[in-house]
Amino acid sequence: MSETYTDQFLRDVLGRTRRIAIVGVSMNPVRPSYYVARYLKLKGFQIVPVNPGHAGEVLLGETIVAGLGDIKGGVDMVDIFRRSEHVGPIVDEALACFPDLSTVWMQIGVVHEEAAGAAWARGVDVIMNRCPKIEYQRLFGELRMGGFATGVISSKL
Repeated sequence: MSETYTDQFLRDVLGRTRRIAIVGVSMNPVRPSYYVARYLKLKGFQIVPVNPGHAGEVLLGETIVAGLGDIKGGVDMVDIFRRSEHVGPIVDEALACFPDLSTVWMQIGVVHEEAAGAAWARGVDVIMNRCPKIEYQRLFGELRMGGFATGVISSKL
């Protein structure tokens, strides 16, 4: 299995994705899972926040569900913000719940070869150790100085 992905592959994944389950999302606005969810929503993706500790609460206008099995309708991508050792059951649940799942995305620092193999065997694309927010910004020209999308562009240097 490889953690090397072509830019075209990543563009294709992000281009075809519409609805993303974000597993392990936090209500804390300084946590990466929160600002990734916020960014993706601002970019037009529909997000489904997943966190059993906050099920029923509202995050970014969306009701948080306890698990993937609680999501009504399908998702195109499952974005995982959990430690690597927790990924196996999450991917198993995703494959069981969403027959048309296109992508399993494991965040930076998250790698699980066995779960990736199970997803690939079902024809699901897998991305490990990457962030869709960062890749979107990089691939669609939104990164600024220092690799961050600052939102401020100065004409004075």
